[in-house]
Amino acid sequence: MSTEVERQLDVIRRGVVPGGIVTEDELRSKLARSLAEARPLRVKLGVDPTAPDIHLGHTVVLRKLRQFQDLGHTAVLIIGDYTAMVGDPSGRSKTRPQLTYDQVEANAQTYVAQVSHILRSDRLEVVRNGDWFRKMSFLDVLRLAGKMTVARMLERDDFAKRYAAGNPIALHEFVYCLMQGQDSVEIKADVELGGTDQTFNLMVGRDFQRDAGLEPQVCITTPILPGLDGVNKMSKSLGNHIGVTDPPAQMFGKLMSIPDNLMRDYYILLTNLPLPEVETLLAGHPRDAKVRLAKEIVAFYHTQADAASVAAEFDKVFREGGLPGDIPSVEVPPGLFEPAGVWIVKLIVDTALASSSSEARRLIAQGGVSLDGTRIESVDARLNLKGGEVLRVGKRKFARLVLPGQ
Repeated sequence: MSTEVERQLDVIRRGVVPGGIVTEDELRSKLARSLAEARPLRVKLGVDPTAPDIHLGHTVVLRKLRQFQDLGHTAVLIIGDYTAMVGDPSGRSKTRPQLTYDQVEANAQTYVAQVSHILRSDRLEVVRNGDWFRKMSFLDVLRLAGKMTVARMLERDDFAKRYAAGNPIALHEFVYCLMQGQDSVEIKADVELGGTDQTFNLMVGRDFQRDAGLEPQVCITTPILPGLDGVNKMSKSLGNHIGVTDPPAQMFGKLMSIPDNLMRDYYILLTNLPLPEVETLLAGHPRDAKVRLAKEIVAFYHTQADAASVAAEFDKVFREGGLPGDIPSVEVPPGLFEPAGVWIVKLIVDTALASSSSEARRLIAQGGVSLDGTRIESVDARLNLKGGEVLRVGKRKFARLVLPGQ
């Protein structure tokens, strides 16, 4: 039995921050008891559906939950329909806007569908914390609030910084960690997972379980995944994200653009490849390692055939200088035609190949814009278009130009 406990611990430790299991001795004991009693551990993850889509940054902790499932344990996914209306203040420098219940519920529907790409259904419980919070009286809320002091709340780094800076902290934000802690009591969690920004909230769950006469949960924290820029955490609002529903070619292209120094984290946190194989790949040519990484991730969210196809297409376009086989046709707006020709900057912006004139100018100056393979050298270039030309902007954007009426 001890051999199996150690095997499970080795799996669980992968991708966990140093010191991120509180405590490992407790987890070892829980695993041993689980095996002796043939009782799966109840492993909790709470998610607030504050947005309709999830990206690879969200999947780091979801994949950890899947590891527990594969080890024979039960994943308890709490959809925070009530906590989402409060808004998690973790890592925030200001109060989050509160969502309506209808907004949260609409997001929850797509969230559950996307999570099914990662979690297996046979060892999964999905619950909403509104199931218990909507039954609480105001007296119950007061009793819950009485379990925490303001002084302890202000020990949180995010609250402490806001208080010191004179930035407002709304009272409902204090309630969030109380609600998350109560979730652990309600579902009798053996283990709770979260990112490093959730450490305070997870520890509150341990305290609340003790108060309720339960054995405290083990808390496991995973890293925050850097985004495509290699600096900031992956975020849709920052535009440095990869969505789990991105088409295969788009997902592959984004992964090929990550900085080389992110590959180790992405391999460990986003793939199932054994660590010795990861080290071998990283010791080789960086481009080959990145191609393998991109293929592994695309195959997981799509298919092996998709991964092979987009890898071949990527190689054709970027190594051999060819063109992709599915270039979209884009009609040139009639208002762009002037006696001197179509201004390249306006063409790029109005065909949505760049978000602004400044971005278009920067790409041209960097040599990243070409028409039928000929580089555009000047931001003042005027084009006499005949229709059918292929406009390339940056590394991954192509458009076949269609004139009005063609």
